Amino acid sequence: MNCKINRNAAKVLKQMLESEEAEGKMVRVYVTLDHGDHAHYEVKLDTPTDHDEIVKTDKGIDVLLDKREPFLDGVWIKYFYVPQAGFDITNSSKGHHHH
Repeated sequence: MNCKINRNAAKVLKQMLESEEAEGKMVRVYVTLDHGDHAHYEVKLDTPTDHDEIVKTDKGIDVLLDKREPFLDGVWIKYFYVPQAGFDITNSSKGHHHH
């Protein structure tokens, strides 16, 4: 499975991973809403399960993706500070999105 993250997202995710409650946890991208032709995604800290693939990104952050969820393959995690701070997670290989 594939996952990309932009530089801002890497910075924010690293801060999340350095917090005390993140101990032993990893970044997980998950589907919050499946519209059939596209999905909505969120990010949280979680522990790996048997269903997960640990995907290495070029920013040195490993991301958990549930292998049973085809919408997760190819997600791109971006973080923007404007117009408001927040993650924007898309999957261009699975149609458009929004979150």
